[in-house]
Amino acid sequence: MKLIVAIVKDIDADDVTSALTAANYRVTTIASTSGFLRRGLNTMLCGVEDDQVTKAIEVIRGSFPPPENPEEKRCTVFVLNVGEYIHF
Repeated sequence: MKLIVAIVKDIDADDVTSALTAANYRVTTIASTSGFLRRGLNTMLCGVEDDQVTKAIEVIRGSFPPPENPEEKRCTVFVLNVGEYIHF
């Protein structure tokens, strides 16, 4: 089991959430703020099986429109190992 943590801008959050849920992934969104410029962000948590990590990241990547500025970063993704998972 892996935990995908995706940090996206507020303007992209709905598109990413919709894409993940449409692909049958569960996602939890937490409103957050960046430290330097105090911009609005959303931190998304998505637990997936090991063999689904690549597919879930492709869904996230595909939910962004082509950038106006290719240097602009729209999303930061971390993939973490989950030592224990309890669902009730």
